Amino acid sequence: MRSSPPRSRRRSGPPSASRCRAQRVAARPPKNRFLTVRSAPVSLRAQAIRLLARREYARSELEQRLIAKGAQRSEVGLVLDELIAQGYLSDARYARAMATQKAAGYSRRSIAGALKAKGIAGTDIERALAEAETDDEKALRALWQRRFGKPPIDEREKARQVRFLQARGFALSAIFKLIRQAAETANG
Repeated sequence: MRSSPPRSRRRSGPPSASRCRAQRVAARPPKNRFLTVRSAPVSLRAQAIRLLARREYARSELEQRLIAKGAQRSEVGLVLDELIAQGYLSDARYARAMATQKAAGYSRRSIAGALKAKGIAGTDIERALAEAETDDEKALRALWQRRFGKPPIDEREKARQVRFLQARGFALSAIFKLIRQAAETANG
């Protein structure tokens, strides 16, 4: 006669108990993200303002967040237009904030690409990059100094440094120039 495999010690009670628990959970009404236990539905405008209170958002990014929470696209568009008119939401302000934040560790090209992916207009991107005073050469040197600080000792280390800096959007020619200059100053 064959014996059954040993039962896990985590079970508390007969197998039917877990089935009953699963049925109770399934019988509960689904939670609505717009409802809280003791309050009326939270308005779409209030949700948008709550999100904007934490950080700046691009219009397209905020629109996606609200739609993901179950709102209708047409309603979201109206609310966002109202928030833009009142000055709560601004793509230009978002672009300035992101360009300033990323200026120390990313190239202009990388920052511009990230802003374009968020749906920011080209004029807003150019203005933001001009205001952030991003200089690729200075940013590249500062990032390399902060991250590595010394020239690579072998080809493997050189490849690692190049990959890291390229991932941040810097041009390959500028990276090689920086590494060559660093090696010359270390040797000379």
